[in-house]
Amino acid sequence: MSFEKLVIGLYEPVQAHKAISGLWPIVKPWIISEHRLHLEVRQQKRNDRQNRALHASITDISKQLEWAGRKRDVTTWKRLLMAAFLRARGEHLEILPALDGHGVDIVFERTSDLTVAECSEFQEYVYAWGSSHGVKFSAPEPK
Repeated sequence: MSFEKLVIGLYEPVQAHKAISGLWPIVKPWIISEHRLHLEVRQQKRNDRQNRALHASITDISKQLEWAGRKRDVTTWKRLLMAAFLRARGEHLEILPALDGHGVDIVFERTSDLTVAECSEFQEYVYAWGSSHGVKFSAPEPK
């Protein structure tokens, strides 16, 4: 068997136990043949439904509002909103001198790295921020 990456969702105790137990027959031959493997267990990242809702809401903001005197694209709004969200949570983001010596760069977490729970919290922040700035969202807030 050849693979580069194996991802298994764990969603309830019996299923998770079977999935984890079932890994040993796959992993054993690789370890015996001195391959190095890396096992990672982490919370699930945001899901497709969350991704669609988040991008729809940020698109609504980008179509309806200007920032610093002009319209901004979705990517710029996503970065602005994420930086504001992290500050609102008291989390760390850095403003560093640019590597090429021209200006500064903001270093912060990417939305694609958010867990399901973090993405829900960020989505609530986006809706609240947009609503407080008069944005009319095209889709209802997901529950």
